[in-house]
Amino acid sequence: MRLLIVEDEKRLAVSLAKGLTAEGYAVDVVHDGAEGLHRASEGVYDLVILDIMLPGMNGYRVCAALRAAGHDVPILMLTAKDGEYDEAEGLDTGADDYLTKPFSYVVLVARVKALLRRRGPAGGASPVHTVGDLRVDTAARRVFLADDEVTLTAKEFSVLEQLVLRAGEVVSKADILEHVWDFAYDGDPNIVEVYISTLRRKLGPTLIKTVRGAGYRLEARP
Repeated sequence: MRLLIVEDEKRLAVSLAKGLTAEGYAVDVVHDGAEGLHRASEGVYDLVILDIMLPGMNGYRVCAALRAAGHDVPILMLTAKDGEYDEAEGLDTGADDYLTKPFSYVVLVARVKALLRRRGPAGGASPVHTVGDLRVDTAARRVFLADDEVTLTAKEFSVLEQLVLRAGEVVSKADILEHVWDFAYDGDPNIVEVYISTLRRKLGPTLIKTVRGAGYRLEARP
């Protein structure tokens, strides 16, 4: 399952992302409200962990905008505030649960699991994405090209997943690095090119286009 963390305290965000990744979730992180709203509106997430005090656009407004647009993704709100009024305001805007900082990581994981169970298997975006002859099942982590299954390593799959979730859009190298590698990764960014090259060998040379100076785009073969 894929989670989105919208939290401007970067150390906390990275810590949560690492912990939830170790729990088996795919985790994306953004640090401001507007970007959080944009990402959550894509409809690819099973749950959003949303801080209230965010730069630009606070969590209340993000939550209200998502609900007004018809998005029913579960939202777990985080805040350093304390008091019944704040909790009521968060729930009134459409949040599903509320956690006050500082909180126990064990409690956060329990809340996340409870919200995901409540949502059930029918919730969220379809785990199967089709682009031309390519089918990617993000839940089972299986890839098919026409009728043949293609075996990918965990990293290869994660790179492909970033492309297939935004099929037809340009995905920058920086985006792939941020979501597939550790947030503190300071190695050679050209590692992305290595994995793109490997994917092209396995899936064919025309499926992943290079958009010079911008990134990569996954599109169906003509």
